[in-house]
Amino acid sequence: MPPLTGHATRLVPGHGVVGTAVPGHGVAGPAVARLSAVRRLARVLPLLAALWCTVATAAVAGATEHPAGPAWTAQPAVSGPGRGEGRPYFYLEGLPGSVLEDRLSVTNPGPEPVTVRLRGADAYNTGNGGFAVRGAHGSTGTGAWLRTASEEVTVPARTRADVPVSFTVPEDAQPGDHPGAIVAESGGRSVGVRVQLRVGGPTLAALTVEDVTVGGGTIHYALVNRGNAVLVPRLSVSADGVFGTLLRRGARTLPVELLPGQRVRLTEPWRDAPALDSVTVRLRVTAAGGAHGEATASAAFVPWVPVTGGALLLLAAVAAGVYGLRRRRRTLRCTRDDGAEPAPDPQQHSDERHLVKAGAES
Repeated sequence: MPPLTGHATRLVPGHGVVGTAVPGHGVAGPAVARLSAVRRLARVLPLLAALWCTVATAAVAGATEHPAGPAWTAQPAVSGPGRGEGRPYFYLEGLPGSVLEDRLSVTNPGPEPVTVRLRGADAYNTGNGGFAVRGAHGSTGTGAWLRTASEEVTVPARTRADVPVSFTVPEDAQPGDHPGAIVAESGGRSVGVRVQLRVGGPTLAALTVEDVTVGGGTIHYALVNRGNAVLVPRLSVSADGVFGTLLRRGARTLPVELLPGQRVRLTEPWRDAPALDSVTVRLRVTAAGGAHGEATASAAFVPWVPVTGGALLLLAAVAAGVYGLRRRRRTLRCTRDDGAEPAPDPQQHSDERHLVKAGAES
């Protein structure tokens, strides 16, 4: 009997094909099972990789979201132990040519050393009245007069360093207030410590109100410090219309510290402004030292939407009336032309008389 060649399939009732016999290899059922397991593993591996990436990302995010330690601070040095939290800003006063000295405290509560760079800067008002300081090369006053013991200070961990600072007032410095700041910078973070420096001499407090306008339920105006002292203005507002008083607001302190020579643009809300009236608005400002100013503005309140709608309706009515009148006249003219008899021809009447006379003579 010839040897068996090819494949033999073993059947089990109720289970179908169980395995395949290959000459020299036996039944191939376990190989098929391993192949299926490999295929299942190949399907699961991408899912496991995605899960691992998600867990790793979450771990990194959790690590980066841990709250950072307390940041370093800079403020005027406390005069002695047990004096509370210290001064909110530097206040210095001296005559032209004097040298004014103080100390700046830089505190590092973190676990690593911090290197802080120090510089001076002049202060100015932003357009809406905020307090800001010049850049590294834009100062000509207090910022340029500052000298520090070192431009860079390295503060060890959990340590406070007191840095000596001095301001040399020029001989030709103008009397009055010269606001500025000591700016400390480190690691992309900047802290400004205000300096209020007053040069001895005559002090003038002068304030004006300018460019008052009214519109859109808002009163716009400008304040200008014409003196050499820092001012905190107080504002009162009134408005009178054709039929009497419309607005009365007593004096209140504005959230603005107006520096010498600075101009700011401010607004005052007026939500219940009249819909139809002619109004005179009056603003009055005062400040310490006798500074005061006053300005008025006139405004006409007109409900433009109803007025415009009424004007359009009136124009439409006038146009319709003119069109109807012209149409009526045209109709009357056509009717008159259709009912009238034709006028006799004078030449024809003359010819008829001539013929009649000629017939009578014959």
